[in-house]
Amino acid sequence: MDSASGGGGASAAAPNNEGTSSAPPVTAAQQGGSGGGGGGGESSSSPAPPSRYESQKRRDWNTFLQYLKNHKPPLTLARCSGAHVIEFLKYLDQFGKTKVHITGCPYFGHPNPPAPCSCPLKQAWGSLDALIGRLRAAYEENGGRPESNPFGARAVRIYLREVREGQAKARGIPYEKKKRKRPTTVTTTALVSVASTQAVDGGGSGGGVGGEDDSGGGTPANVAAPPTATTTSV
Repeated sequence: MDSASGGGGASAAAPNNEGTSSAPPVTAAQQGGSGGGGGGGESSSSPAPPSRYESQKRRDWNTFLQYLKNHKPPLTLARCSGAHVIEFLKYLDQFGKTKVHITGCPYFGHPNPPAPCSCPLKQAWGSLDALIGRLRAAYEENGGRPESNPFGARAVRIYLREVREGQAKARGIPYEKKKRKRPTTVTTTALVSVASTQAVDGGGSGGGVGGEDDSGGGTPANVAAPPTATTTSV
């Protein structure tokens, strides 16, 4: 992982050197009357550094490729399936730092155990779920097709759900799903309903509003129709 990050630093330094060496030609071009080239040289000499998410995604991708290379027998990315992804997740458990109590442990389901135990350390469900999200994106960014993405396989989703439920029971810490912003939608609907009611009850005053809203414009026109018919008959 350190070597990978070091390589990233070396590659990031290369554009800076190239921008410096290309400065004299740009200056000559500016003297010849082409000032646009100078702006391009300045922008290319200071590339934006990758975000923390992009850096982590690159490290995760390199780690997975190394895992495939060291696999016995060796695996290629084209032959990788959801089952191999699950094997990779289980392999990462040996580097985990989350205590997951086994069924026979006296602290099973205890969120705050009073004493240490010999239960194994594993990767937390949240870490695995985020890892799969990054690898799924990296797979497609490196030329993989979405329909053959092994990180989005149904078997992987089932495994992650089982890990989440198992760790919730073992640790006594339930995982709550993120609530959608439904109250905002309900409030908007209520405001629209109130506005429509006011437009109907307003009678003649609603005619001005009807010019701005197609749905509200029909109701005032219908309300005003009977007086117009009476005037014609007279």
